[in-house]
Amino acid sequence: MTARIHRNSSGVFVIAATPFAEDGALDLESTDRMVDFYLQTGVSGMTILGIMGEAPKLSGEESRRFIRRVLDRVGGRVPVVVGVSGAGLDPMRALAHEAMAAGAAGVMVAPMAGLAPEDRVEGYFAQVCAALGPDVPVCLQDYPQTTGVRISVDSILRITRDNPQVVMLKHEDWPGLNKLSRVRAETGTPSQPRLSILTGNSALFLPQEMQRGADGAMTGFAYPEMMVEVVRLSLAGEHDRAEDIFDAYLPLVRYEQQLGIGLAIRKETLRRRGVIASARVRAPGPVLSRADHDELTRLVRRLEKRLAELG
Repeated sequence: MTARIHRNSSGVFVIAATPFAEDGALDLESTDRMVDFYLQTGVSGMTILGIMGEAPKLSGEESRRFIRRVLDRVGGRVPVVVGVSGAGLDPMRALAHEAMAAGAAGVMVAPMAGLAPEDRVEGYFAQVCAALGPDVPVCLQDYPQTTGVRISVDSILRITRDNPQVVMLKHEDWPGLNKLSRVRAETGTPSQPRLSILTGNSALFLPQEMQRGADGAMTGFAYPEMMVEVVRLSLAGEHDRAEDIFDAYLPLVRYEQQLGIGLAIRKETLRRRGVIASARVRAPGPVLSRADHDELTRLVRRLEKRLAELG
């Protein structure tokens, strides 16, 4: 049986891109290469069909084909979380159950866009968990910059206490370091179960998040080996070395984090690394300018120089 996500899951669960060919078709050969690449970098897990995986741009059949291809290629070597967020509980349940039957380790769910007040957010996750059933582990995605839904620490605690299958938090609120600290401090007691906390935001605050008690990262920065090393060193208490490595990559982390074109930059970087054949972002999506390409080239060269200096 494939390992499932749990309250102590840790490491780097890389958010996978969804590769497309130049004509916009799903590129399954690049998908295989991408899976191999992620595994070679030492990730602890993968997450597919997230927001940066362009899930809303895939048809239902494409989503299922992609899920099956990734899970087959991974072959149980690491846990794979599948994003199933959507407005309707019936299609969410169907996709989640199909993914779990194919070998997924759990599902990721974000609140419906614009959902408020907080008691409705809590009610929504209660309905989601009831629809999915108790055997489907859930990662709660807290990403208010995209969903427009702010979930307080108290709500997160109630959701995870009242719905035992919610075992993981993808923390992406911003600013969010104090929120992370409080969630960590107030979980892991007899009355409030521990929660695995993996952080997003393209790893922009990863060293500080690890020092605040995160268990790892769940994001898709195009150099996952950096995240793997920073998380490993941080968990070992080697924070200075972790920050030295992070600092070398920071200009690229920041560049990839740009609103609007960040995914296009990430895909172009993966293309340059030989991971995917095309950097195509499905419409509606951004296209990089010549200046964007030139800046990316310069940043990569500077990264290579810094890494050589670090040794």
